[in-house]
Amino acid sequence: MPVTVLLVDDEPLVRAGLRAVLEAQPDIEVVGEAADGAAVIPLVRRLRPDVVAMDVRMPLLDGIEATRALLRTVDDPPRILVVTTFENDEYVYEALRAGADGFLLKRARPAEIVHAVRLIAEGESLLFPASVRQLAAEYGDAGGNRAARAVLERAQLTEREAEVLRLMARGLSNAEIAARLVVGTETVKSHVSSVLAKLGARDRTQAVIAAYESGFVAPG
Repeated sequence: MPVTVLLVDDEPLVRAGLRAVLEAQPDIEVVGEAADGAAVIPLVRRLRPDVVAMDVRMPLLDGIEATRALLRTVDDPPRILVVTTFENDEYVYEALRAGADGFLLKRARPAEIVHAVRLIAEGESLLFPASVRQLAAEYGDAGGNRAARAVLERAQLTEREAEVLRLMARGLSNAEIAARLVVGTETVKSHVSSVLAKLGARDRTQAVIAAYESGFVAPG
């Protein structure tokens, strides 16, 4: 089955460019478009895309609020890929904090766009981990987030789960973590699932954000 994508951007040329790049791939299908975040929820309910590629800045409802609304109101929501003009942008970090799974620059090369959509759909690796670390260092609370610290304390991660979370924060995939720890991939998947459940995180991106903001992992 192809990865299905909904494009949300107020610029028609951006949507047309993304559609052309993605539909050139045999395993990706663009199932719909929207010009504003306000249209996302009804389209997601009707089309059930795997990934929503969404501009972070839009005139009526921006990508941050659209992400919050989508995750709050839709059962089994799709993965959310924020598409942005600027990499080092507080809006991008706020979108990640709101629940987005990763971000992509509008000037990205076609191969990078395709890779980002596939990676977000798979959910087994962190997209652009170095950039996420940079955003966390600049806009995160760097250990000063009491709520995040409380979540980590309540989670009571085992030593192995803590090690897995640190490797997740470095951007390692499940297969890379398995190789590093000399265990099977299924064992790593089990540890990742346990970490997400204990942290109450929707995915590894949210777990890593919590790790940075609690001070459990240093973003530098």
